Amino acid sequence: MAQTTHQLRLARARRTHTKARISERPRLIVFRSNKAIYAQVMDDSTGKVLCGASDLKSKATGLKGAAEVGKTIAELAKKAKVKEVAFDRNGYKFHGKIKSLAEAAREAGLKF
Repeated sequence: MAQTTHQLRLARARRTHTKARISERPRLIVFRSNKAIYAQVMDDSTGKVLCGASDLKSKATGLKGAAEVGKTIAELAKKAKVKEVAFDRNGYKFHGKIKSLAEAAREAGLKF
């Protein structure tokens, strides 16, 4: 029986969640909706979100909006004294907005 795209994404998401939690570093979690892209840094040992960002208030959309979110989340993570994270792409393929966000976060100084 063929799986839907959503079912395949959820299966990939389970694998990436597990890998990220094993690393014992805070996770950079990415969620992409049809209208916006969201990112947050979460510490699994305490179960708390350290910082978060989205492109809802930004006028930039698409790849530019995702790059702004990546830059913003890296700056907020630095303020929260987080230098290294595990990238949890939530089952999304590493291209387009997800790739743009990751590259911008790396350029802003976040290591993963």
